[in-house]
Amino acid sequence: MKTRTSLHYHLMLFPGILLLLIFSIYPMFGIVIAFQDFSPAKGFWGSDWVGLDNFRYMLEIPDSKRVFLNTIFIAVMKIIASLVAALTFALLLNELRTRFLKRFIQTIVYLPHFISWVLIGGIVGQMLSLDGVVNQGMKLIGLDPIFFLGDNNWFPFVIVGTDVWKEFGFSAIVFLAALTGINPVLYEAAEIDGASRWQKLRFVTLPAISATIILIATLSLQNVLNAGFEQVFNLYNTLVYESGDIIDTYVYRMGLIESQYELATAVGTLKSIVSLILIYISYQLASKFANYRIF
Repeated sequence: MKTRTSLHYHLMLFPGILLLLIFSIYPMFGIVIAFQDFSPAKGFWGSDWVGLDNFRYMLEIPDSKRVFLNTIFIAVMKIIASLVAALTFALLLNELRTRFLKRFIQTIVYLPHFISWVLIGGIVGQMLSLDGVVNQGMKLIGLDPIFFLGDNNWFPFVIVGTDVWKEFGFSAIVFLAALTGINPVLYEAAEIDGASRWQKLRFVTLPAISATIILIATLSLQNVLNAGFEQVFNLYNTLVYESGDIIDTYVYRMGLIESQYELATAVGTLKSIVSLILIYISYQLASKFANYRIF
C-alpha cells in the first residue's frame, strides 16, 4: 500500500521532472561550445577543441568589461531600490486602519507585476520619448527635454526605476506577511509606555521583522549578475549600449545575431559559474544571520 502511494506521488512529479530534463538539464551539454572553435556544420563532435582560448579572448576584448560592469551596477541598484521601496511600502500600508482602502491599494500596486515587459516597454517608450508626456511636462515648467532612452547617463536609472515600479508591490508581500506575525501585545506595551507611532515603528516593528529583512537582502545577492534580460531588451537601443548592455543581451546579440557562438557561450558559462558561487554565498549568509536553511 505504501509503495502504491509513493508511486502515485512519483507519477505526479514525472511531468515536471521531464520538462526540467528537456529544457534545463539537456541544454547544459551545449557548454562544450565555449571550449571549441564551433562550426554549426561540424556540430559538437566535429568542431575543433581550443580549451580556454574563448575565455581568454572574452577577457581581452573591451566589451566584456563594460558588459559585466553594466550588469553589476544595474543589478545592485535594482536590489537596493527594490528592497527599500518594498519595505517602505509594506510599513506604510501596515499603518492603514481602513481594511477596504488597504486592500484596494494592495490590488493597484500588485497589478504591474503581471504585465509583460513587452507592453510596459511600449508604454515607457511613448512616455519618455522627446515628445512624450514626461518631456512635455518638463517643457511646461521651463526645463529642457531629455532623451531618457537614448542618453547613457539616464538609461540605467530608467531601467531601475521602471523595475521598482513594476515589482515593489509584489515584493512587499513577504514583508506584509512578516508584519502580520508581530505580537499585538508588544504594541500595547509600547503604547502604555507612551510611545508614539514613529517610536513603535522604530523600536517594535523594525526589530521584529529584522530577520526577514536580512534574509531577503542576503538571498538577493544571488541576483547580482541578473539585471533582467526581458526588461533591458525591450527598452534599450544602439545609443545606450555603453551603459545599458548587460550580459544576457550581449550573449543574445553575439550568439543569435552575430553568430559568435563560442564567445556567447563562454560569457554565459562564466556568468553561470559566478552566479552559482553567489547563490552558495547568499545561502550561507542567510543561514548565519537569519537562521534560514533549505537543506
